[in-house]
Amino acid sequence: MEIVTKIAPIALALIMLGLGLGLSTKDFTRVLKNPKDFLIGLTCQLILLPIVAYLLILVFKCPTEIAIGIMIIAAAPGGVTSNVMTKFAKGDVALSISLTAVISLISIISVPFIVFNSANLLGVSDITKNVSLTGVALKMAGVVTVPVIIGMIIRLFSEKFISSNIRFIEKITGILFLIVFAAIWIEERENIISYLSQAGILVLTLNVVMMLIAYFIAKSFASGAKQVKCISLECGLQNGTLAVFVATQLFSDITYIIPTAAYALTMYITGFIFIYILKNYN
Repeated sequence: MEIVTKIAPIALALIMLGLGLGLSTKDFTRVLKNPKDFLIGLTCQLILLPIVAYLLILVFKCPTEIAIGIMIIAAAPGGVTSNVMTKFAKGDVALSISLTAVISLISIISVPFIVFNSANLLGVSDITKNVSLTGVALKMAGVVTVPVIIGMIIRLFSEKFISSNIRFIEKITGILFLIVFAAIWIEERENIISYLSQAGILVLTLNVVMMLIAYFIAKSFASGAKQVKCISLECGLQNGTLAVFVATQLFSDITYIIPTAAYALTMYITGFIFIYILKNYN
């Protein structure tokens, strides 16, 4: 896991820098102007997703290492991928960006809180000693909050250049995401089948169930079809690189990271299927 441990923080920081380059203050002020859709997305992702994940863990009765890996995924915010997928689905891209940005900033508190409490409920005691909730939050701030702020500052002074190259930046962040997961699969290639047999069905179930729950909640309460597509995808496409980073900070066992890698594979498949099904939903 040595390669992954070294790559994940750098890749995450660069991905979050890329997210920051695509943000402006209006992405945050928009939340205040149209709070309803944002609050629906926030509730689904920040509260319902971890609850659904925990209930599925109890139903599947999976090993604790896999269970904690699932909770790390569920705690993670949406990533840049959700913004791109929302664009493909002709959803509300502005809402997607706002949700990703705000929840990513909140994640420095919410992710350690959810993961540490989940570990206590599941009776996991081998969280790396000398690593506290505050310690993880501070490390996350260094690779999440700071790069986002730096990216926004760069955009503020180079608006025209950044806007004209935003697609290229999105491609780079996508490549960085793939590099992290390629490193996981290469390092653990001899155990992949075993890991997928343990985590594959569970992460697929989590992905599909959560997208459906978010879809029906958004359909009942959100403003329109674009917002429904956005909220569903935002709850189904988590920031896998951040999840890997958190797992490597807390555990030395690669098993905790495997659900994240399995999730990365399934979320693209289910995401594109979801987009195809809803392509004519207006």
